[in-house]
Amino acid sequence: MIDIRLLRLDDYEHLINLWSNTENIGLSNADSQINLEIFLNRNPGLSFVAESNDRIIGTILGGHDGRRGFIYHLAVDKDFRNQGIGKLLVTHCLDVIASLGIERCHIHVYANNQAGIDFWQKYGWYTRPELVLLSRDLSNSE
Repeated sequence: MIDIRLLRLDDYEHLINLWSNTENIGLSNADSQINLEIFLNRNPGLSFVAESNDRIIGTILGGHDGRRGFIYHLAVDKDFRNQGIGKLLVTHCLDVIASLGIERCHIHVYANNQAGIDFWQKYGWYTRPELVLLSRDLSNSE
């Protein structure tokens, strides 16, 4: 049986282990325990884990800026894939985001992660070829 519950900060070690062992999950300082705590406090009730026999087998981080929703770090343990757990986590997260009045949600997927792109498109997500993602590291003062 799979249970979905709110992600807690004391799950951190299990989360990092899962994310570190999941292909195409990009980790950075934004994933430090203190930064995860800040994210969870800023976005209460939007991040979840899937558990089987008290073991975390899936995660999703959900957030919003008041206008658009965002999903980060959808991950399912390799031993539990293709059982609908990813879809269950996404649906649960999106339902909560939608209940806040947010009408659109975004996710970043690595361009070479065809399996990830296929997953998202299977459930109605679409690419935005008219948009280009630009980033800037704020730790650089230039």
